[in-house]
Amino acid sequence: MTITIYHNNACSNSRGALALIREAGFEPVVIDYLKEPPTRVRLAELIAQAGLGVRGAMRDKGDLYVELGLADPALSDDALLDAMVAHPALINRPFVVTEKGVRLCRPPALVHEIL
Repeated sequence: MTITIYHNNACSNSRGALALIREAGFEPVVIDYLKEPPTRVRLAELIAQAGLGVRGAMRDKGDLYVELGLADPALSDDALLDAMVAHPALINRPFVVTEKGVRLCRPPALVHEIL
């Protein structure tokens, strides 16, 4: 099975999901999404396949979220996607992709649903 994780090593949830994947006997494709961010189209696909809304896939912690005024409920999904593409640190993590589906693995144990 091919497994891809959109990973940020600075994130404990991301490290935890990666560890659980490896403990299950798999070596995933690891994409450091801060260095290699998904395209806007791919990001929208990941969000939809995970069954999330765009806002649900956005990291709302940190100064950048506040500085960009992203808490404004009037902002469209397109505006939020544009912000995440321009600033990949705003993408919540980790997204994990397998042939069984896509999950935003927060908490990391959600990865078991798609292994």
